[in-house]
Amino acid sequence: MEYRRLNEKPTERFKKVTLLHSNDMHGDFLEDKVNEKLTGGVSMLSGYLTKCRNEDPNVIYAIAGDMFRGSVIDSEFLGLSTIQIVNLLAPDVVTLGNHETDYGVAHLLFLEKMATFPIINANLYIKQNETRLFQPCYIMEIDGMKILFIGIITEEVISQTKGENVIGSFIGIQEAAQEIEKICNGYNGLDIDLTVLLTHIGFEEDKKLAQLIDPSWGIDIIIGGHSHTFLTEPAIVNGIMIVQAGTGTDQIGRFDLIVDTVNDRIDSYMWTAVPINEENCPRDARMEELIGSIKAKTDLKYAKVVANFDYELDHHSRWIQTELGGVFADAMRDSLGVDLFFMGSGSVRKSHMGPIVTLQDFTECYPYDGKSYGVKLTGAQLKKALLFIYRDEAWLGDHTEFYQLSKDWHVVYSKSRHELLKCEYQGEEIADDAIFTVGIQEFHYNNLPEFFNLSYEEVKANGAPIVLTTSDVQTLLEYFKENKHLGFGVEGRLEVED
Repeated sequence: MEYRRLNEKPTERFKKVTLLHSNDMHGDFLEDKVNEKLTGGVSMLSGYLTKCRNEDPNVIYAIAGDMFRGSVIDSEFLGLSTIQIVNLLAPDVVTLGNHETDYGVAHLLFLEKMATFPIINANLYIKQNETRLFQPCYIMEIDGMKILFIGIITEEVISQTKGENVIGSFIGIQEAAQEIEKICNGYNGLDIDLTVLLTHIGFEEDKKLAQLIDPSWGIDIIIGGHSHTFLTEPAIVNGIMIVQAGTGTDQIGRFDLIVDTVNDRIDSYMWTAVPINEENCPRDARMEELIGSIKAKTDLKYAKVVANFDYELDHHSRWIQTELGGVFADAMRDSLGVDLFFMGSGSVRKSHMGPIVTLQDFTECYPYDGKSYGVKLTGAQLKKALLFIYRDEAWLGDHTEFYQLSKDWHVVYSKSRHELLKCEYQGEEIADDAIFTVGIQEFHYNNLPEFFNLSYEEVKANGAPIVLTTSDVQTLLEYFKENKHLGFGVEGRLEVED
């Protein structure tokens, strides 16, 4: 791409567009203090958006999914507060993320009615007649241009909505590409000047999707989410620019585009990730008033202390064994009386917590309540599951499911050999025919084949699965209440060799 026209005066043919984008905000509505400076939060984010809109009439703001989950401001009001906040941000278009379905599809459709912005998704539908739940795309007209946005969701949505028997989805990348082709062909007659995919499938999947797109469809940009990827420049695959803006509200992606409206393509561009901080962003008094009123209600309930750790525990990556993840796994293992508890790494949403833990800290760290199941697995089945969990995609930063192991287990895995070099329980190598009781959270149990490479038939052959607890949250809080000053090292649970 060339940069020559970015500083030139726009013409009737070459028009300037500022395309701003966020993804995976996860209820990150309050600013943080980093090195004595305030960063992030929707007050300064809103201030930056207003500043851009005042400076240039051709400004578009898009969100690539996962507005919900991650804070008590969101979870306490089941997303209603989030919709109020995002309404003030006034995005031009939003696509669904997997966490938009956390409160149920019916509730999501209710929240959509509250939204003052269009929500698009091309691949959630009602099974009986294949009627889409949302409009698949949105055409924005600005300065005489037509800009087409198409929304594509991650395959995890179908995992999250398995209890919704009337809801279906096509979930493969091949199928997504076919749907994109249909939509693009359907709007060929409207002289679309710019086409943007808003996806929530993860950065690596975005690159695979771009490879499948025929250049004649006219896709210019993929704005993605789900993998929380921080970039310094767009990835360009098959002539398509792919971007993400990390996670939360600490930064926003910004395209400065010159669009060739005769040839319907991007003539030149610049992209950057803009920090949301006091230096770049004025504050928004309206947003602060709204946030303040919501926070006042949650503070009364969530200020009580629910746990004490020996020190601040860390969970800085979901693809390694961490101290904080280990504490959660041990709490469930000890409370439920199993040999091993697989704690989903993605269930632990904070990078650190403690030493004093309030109910707000806990809820923001572990926002998902649900059942946990007990299953019986042979040693051979456990090894099969671990080999699947530790497959190559896990080490590439892809959005695979990864698990924190509870105590008494020692696993050594070789990446280069794709082998378990050790798999020990209480110091002894496990036998293939040995039987172990294993605890699994409901979401993960509902997706045994996809997440563990185990069929329900082979698992049930060892004995009927049982519900160990109807509330993970209650189990964890009770454990933390009875066990003070928690802390431990993670050495020896999982070792990964190149």
